[in-house]
Amino acid sequence: MKRGLLVILLVLAGPVFAATIHGVRVWPAPDNTRLVFDLDTPIDHSILVLKNPFRIVLDINDTRLTTDFADLDLSNSGVTQIRSAVRNKTDIRIVLDMSTDMLPRSFALAPNDQYGHRLVLDLERPTLDSVSGIRRSEPIVSKSIAQISRQRRDIVVVIDAGHGGEDPGAIGPSKLREKDVVLAIAKEVYRQLVAIEGYQPILVRDSDYIVGLKQRRDLARQKNADLFISIHADAYAKASANGASVYALSNGGVVSAVAKYLADQENAADVIGGINGVSLEDKDEVLKSVLVDLSMTTTLQSSLSVGAIVLNEMGRFAKLHGDRREIGQANFVVLRAPDVPSILIETGFISNPREERNLGSAAYRKKMATAIRTGIQIYFQGSPPEGSFVAAQQQRTRLQQAQTRKYTVAKGDTLSGIAGRYGISLANLISLNNLRTHSIRVGQVLVVPGVS
Repeated sequence: MKRGLLVILLVLAGPVFAATIHGVRVWPAPDNTRLVFDLDTPIDHSILVLKNPFRIVLDINDTRLTTDFADLDLSNSGVTQIRSAVRNKTDIRIVLDMSTDMLPRSFALAPNDQYGHRLVLDLERPTLDSVSGIRRSEPIVSKSIAQISRQRRDIVVVIDAGHGGEDPGAIGPSKLREKDVVLAIAKEVYRQLVAIEGYQPILVRDSDYIVGLKQRRDLARQKNADLFISIHADAYAKASANGASVYALSNGGVVSAVAKYLADQENAADVIGGINGVSLEDKDEVLKSVLVDLSMTTTLQSSLSVGAIVLNEMGRFAKLHGDRREIGQANFVVLRAPDVPSILIETGFISNPREERNLGSAAYRKKMATAIRTGIQIYFQGSPPEGSFVAAQQQRTRLQQAQTRKYTVAKGDTLSGIAGRYGISLANLISLNNLRTHSIRVGQVLVVPGVS
């Protein structure tokens, strides 16, 4: 009698679920959308793609749903509606009605300081290869000789704000999030660079969404970048750790990156596309390895050079980690582009209360961005890419300096008046004399066009 009563009670209680989905978040990005399902335990799942109309189906075993999809903001996500239904009493089917075809990819995430177990569903927007007509989730673009040699081109700087979306990065004692700090700094670096003639900055992300590490690195190649910078904020278990730092790829990282670049089948099209405009399609494996290795060695030297200058500019106002003024080297994935000088900038320790306050200040972030921009500008003034506007501007300045004479400023003179008198633009007169301001004084000697 007692056993029968127990059976009746279990039936009345309903099915027992192994897992619960208790929250969902959506992170739209320009080339993908990430959906994150919050769980109390890991789950088993499968994905099915249906067409006419295009839908993505997520089947999850032995799970119940306690959240409402109707409250989600699906703007710019590619998803028009999310529906759910119970199957076989304990399984759940989630259907994503799509406004466009997207490629699904899923993986599990273990708990961290902020979230518990999670199931991540990435929806990638495929792009159409103009040559083959095949849809690719990651477009392959390499530098061509024509692109490299075209005259007066802009210097392309790709600016990567680390983390984003589901990944907050390090979190300070006052809950300041790394992803927010570095995005603000990246946007300010962009704002300053875009205002300078001859520069074309590109943001890897311009709002709060996640971008894969490989995608960040590959974007630099796709955009034919002259420099890639990845901006971060450091953290350590001890709150006393402090100081900003700059990293380039380690020598060991170069070796491993060369091996991975040549061995990874996903990069086969890149190898065929070439390195620095040189096709590798007809080269044997040994020659390919040598060419890639030479390219990465040259790239590393450029990375070390620009990194040292940026670090020096940061050290003018910020404490440097360990009070060192040498650039560090490490095997970061985002620094492994074979033909793009790349540096990773740690703007300070967000885990340090004082530095967290600094990084939380808009004025301090602007100082940091200005130091980064100044370092970039100084580097390219000394090593302008061939065919760039900056290189042409420097050549023009040198020619002007070769055909100049001295002029002594008299009472009543103005820079604009002197420029007009000698048929030169005000900007060129300022550049010719390396002036910091528009102010001049009586008796000051200026260099002006003309035979000396």
